[in-house]
Amino acid sequence: MKLFRFLDDYFEEILVIILLAGMSIIIGIQVFMRYVLKSSLSWSEELARYMFIWMIYIGISYGVKKDKHVKIEAVLTVLSSFWQKVLLIISDLLFLFFAVIIVIKSFEVSNTIQNLGQLSPGMELPMWIVYMAVPVGFSLVCIRLIQSLIRKIRNFSEKTDSVTAAE
Repeated sequence: MKLFRFLDDYFEEILVIILLAGMSIIIGIQVFMRYVLKSSLSWSEELARYMFIWMIYIGISYGVKKDKHVKIEAVLTVLSSFWQKVLLIISDLLFLFFAVIIVIKSFEVSNTIQNLGQLSPGMELPMWIVYMAVPVGFSLVCIRLIQSLIRKIRNFSEKTDSVTAAE
């Protein structure tokens, strides 16, 4: 159970840190090789780019988990606590609907790329691995949105002056 709690608390953070550290190391080695040794690695920029793509899509899930995505709160401030909670649940449901569509369609694209056997130019890495960042990232988004919805529905009956004041 402790492992599940740990993964729930830190999964995205650990992945983003590993990817960011890996990118930094690879780019640092590339800079050293290019300017000090006058020889560069053919694959370093490509790998760093692909790591960045994965980091972005995992970061979207992290933003959902921490409830840090951009939202317009002007409407929320004029509504009662009840309607604020209703609107926040509706917005999570709409986001979840969008995320599910992205998972399905991006998985189809990744599957097509895999069937075509497309390889990256520098590393000859199967491109479906890069394309899988989207369905994996948005699957994590779906999980985090479901967690958020469960939390909001459980706390729906609690009396608060303002939902935005608590955030």
